Parts: sequence; structure tokens; C-alpha cells
Amino acid sequence: MKSAKYTLLNLCLALLITSPTNAQELLPRNIPVPQTVSPELGAIISVRPSSDWDKHPKTPQEWKIWAEQSAQAGAKDLPLLCEKMGVTVEPDLIAGVKVFWVTPKIIAPANRDRLLIHFHGGGYVLLPGESGTGEAILMAGHGNIRIVSVDYRMPPDFPYPAAMDDALAVYRELLKTHPADKIGVFGTSTGGAMTLALAIRVKAEGLPLPAALAPGTPWTDLSKTGDSYFTNEGVDNVLVGYGGWVGAAAKLYANGQDLKDPMLSPVYGNVSGFPPTLLTSGTRDLFLSNTVRMHLKLREAGVLADLIVFEGVSHAQYLMSLDAPESKFHFSELSHFFDQHLAQ
Repeated sequence: MKSAKYTLLNLCLALLITSPTNAQELLPRNIPVPQTVSPELGAIISVRPSSDWDKHPKTPQEWKIWAEQSAQAGAKDLPLLCEKMGVTVEPDLIAGVKVFWVTPKIIAPANRDRLLIHFHGGGYVLLPGESGTGEAILMAGHGNIRIVSVDYRMPPDFPYPAAMDDALAVYRELLKTHPADKIGVFGTSTGGAMTLALAIRVKAEGLPLPAALAPGTPWTDLSKTGDSYFTNEGVDNVLVGYGGWVGAAAKLYANGQDLKDPMLSPVYGNVSGFPPTLLTSGTRDLFLSNTVRMHLKLREAGVLADLIVFEGVSHAQYLMSLDAPESKFHFSELSHFFDQHLAQ
């Protein structure tokens, strides 16, 4: 005779199978700040989302105005951040592409001949110019390593493939002075997606791959595909939902291209032979599934890939509090990761 628990299990499965819908309806939720996070991070988790999450610029000019506003907001605290992290930022051109050299006052002996390439976030539409260097400043200061932060072209004037053309041009030029095994690539959100897409493009071009990749909460699928686009909608207090500016930016960047093209959504690309990769996300991140699916794809391809998922963190919040233990841990892990995999 079957046990009661198996009878109940079969009943539950039968109810699921015969259900007329393939979607699960969630009850209204009141989600407290986890007691397991630091006070510094908890203060960010508790903040109400900005009304900008639902912004839908209607014209190219409106997108440009918003980008300029984001640049002004993103740049105002950078001098103080540079001072605190002991870092200088200098503009330059590499292969005709605007970049910023981000240099710590103290470069670790092991890092003297090493270099990191950084791609900023912002949904392919925000944080142009120096405003996109914040993550690179933090990494340079924590890791005592020199960084090239790429100020890639963005829509509405320069949709896909301009950003990736710039990324490849910079990488190709840097290979003339730096061996690939001494180069690492990193970035968050859009920057994480570009980190992965660059590796796909580098493979296609027959160039040597960088030694290590560190994509943070990468936007690996521009289409609304993946569980957390739905389960974390309204939970993530940064991006909030795909129906806001995020989905609009995806379409603006793609410019009519299939959103599941691997160069737009690298989770659909061929990742065999990729270098060691460290991915980061959070339990409330709208892009959690983007990150988890990418991690699994890399592992299935035999790539050495690790995943860090922070408790309670919405999109990219591990970057948003300089003094949070979670932020310090993140950059410590990245520093150790690159030190482990870049040649000396």
C-alpha cells in the first residue's frame, strides 16, 4: 500500500498538470529587509524605487537628455571617490575609441604588467563619459591594478553593433602591448553582458581570449526570458521591472535585431573554450536568472565558472555602498580571482 505522503504528492502533481494555466499567481507580499545583511546594505535595500524606473523617452532627443542627466548625477561624487580610493582618472583614445585610464597610486608588484578592461553599465543608454568609471575606480583602488574603462558609443545615435565594435577595437589594440594572458575583463549589468559578448566576438575573430572574465549581474538576455524577470518584478528596487525603461532600452539598442542574437544576448552564444569566469548577482536582482542561466551554460561547456549571489541584493547594489562589508567582499573576491588567473 502506498504511503500517505506519496498519495498526497501524486494528488499535487495531478492538480498542477490539470491546471488551466502555466503561470503561478503570487499572493501580495510584504518583504522585510533581511536580518542577514549589513546595516549599510540594509539601508539601500529599504529604499523605495526611483520613479525613473518607468521612464519611456519617446524621441532620440529625450534619450540624450536623460543620458546627460545621468552623466551629471553619476560624475558629481567621482572626485571624492577617487581621493578615497587613491586613484587617478585620465581620458585617452585607443583605436579611435574614447577610454579612461584608471590608475591606483599604488600598483601591486604582481600587477605591474597586468591590465583590466572595464565596461560600464547603464542599459546601453546611460552613464556616458567619466560618469561610467565608478566601478573601475573601486576595482582599481581595491585591487591595486590599472584599468582601461571604455566609453563605448551608445544609442540613439549609435545602436548595435557600435558598442561591441568599440569593445573589440580597444581589445585588439591593447593586444599589441599586453599579452592576452595578462588581460582581464569585467563590468556590471550592460558591462557584464559586453564582457561576455566580447569573448564571443574575440573567438569569432580568431584572436586570443583574455585570461579571465568577471561579469557582474550581466544582461545576458535582452528578451524577457528567465524566471527572475517575473519573480523579482517589483522586488528589485533598482530596475523594478522589464516593462520600464529597461525593455525600452533593449529595443533601442538592438535597433530591429533579434533580441536573442548571441551578440546581443550572450546566453545564447557558443561559450566553449571561455576563460575562467566569476559571476555576481543578488537574490532580489531582476537579472538573477540572466546570471544563473549564464553560469550554468558556462559550466555545461566545461568552463571554470563560479557564482556569487548576495543575500537581499537588488540589481548591482553590491556596488552602491562603499563601506558595506558586502561591497568590500565583492572587490576582494574579484581581486583574488584576477590575481589567480592573470599571468605575471
